[in-house]
Amino acid sequence: MPLETRNRFQPHMPLEETLIGSEWFGCSILQSLRFLITLCLVTYALRAGAGEVVLDNDYVRVSRDKFYGPADARAQCGHRVIVATTDIRVDSDKGVKALRRGDVSVIDENESLVGISESGYFEVVIKRQRPPAGRPKETIPAEKKALRFEGECFFVFEERLEPGHTRARHSHSHRVVIQLNRARMQQWPEGSSEVFVDTVPDKPLFNPPVIHTVKNVGDVPLRGVIIVIKPDCGQGPLL
Repeated sequence: MPLETRNRFQPHMPLEETLIGSEWFGCSILQSLRFLITLCLVTYALRAGAGEVVLDNDYVRVSRDKFYGPADARAQCGHRVIVATTDIRVDSDKGVKALRRGDVSVIDENESLVGISESGYFEVVIKRQRPPAGRPKETIPAEKKALRFEGECFFVFEERLEPGHTRARHSHSHRVVIQLNRARMQQWPEGSSEVFVDTVPDKPLFNPPVIHTVKNVGDVPLRGVIIVIKPDCGQGPLL
């Protein structure tokens, strides 16, 4: 063994000197380790802090490709709903869930969200301090929907309406709407003239209470995730 190589790994040498002297892909092992640690920290920061807030009001805050870290969440969030717009994995202290486009994962107030594997999701925060949600004049359950979650103060359902089909007269309170397809709807809201609506995929909206009838007059099925805040479930005065 050459003298230079033998001296580099002498047992009495400090670990840092050994790491500095050893090379890995042209860099010292210590430099490589520092780079990998920095890369991991940057990746986590991008996943937790990148993205943008796309909707913020007295009731909810909706972010694209951004979620509250564990420390901030307990201080500022109520329940949270992760809505996948592509295939992702949601990692919380209760385990890992694999989601596909249109799937949801509800994170409760005592659960810590650790990480999300990819971009392609919305985090919908139900604010702790919010006014009671508005209610329509009548409560008429909507047909042709699939309930995904129901809690004390909100519920989540997936709405579907095939081309040519009509959803009979029904009502909604305040709600977050995230459409997944580009469909064309004809609507008859009570007290107003009929309207035609072209849904925009992956654009969260916060819609007011309404009673209406809806028909799919396009060629593409309506598919969306709806997060409905229940009336009379306010959490006290606004901060």
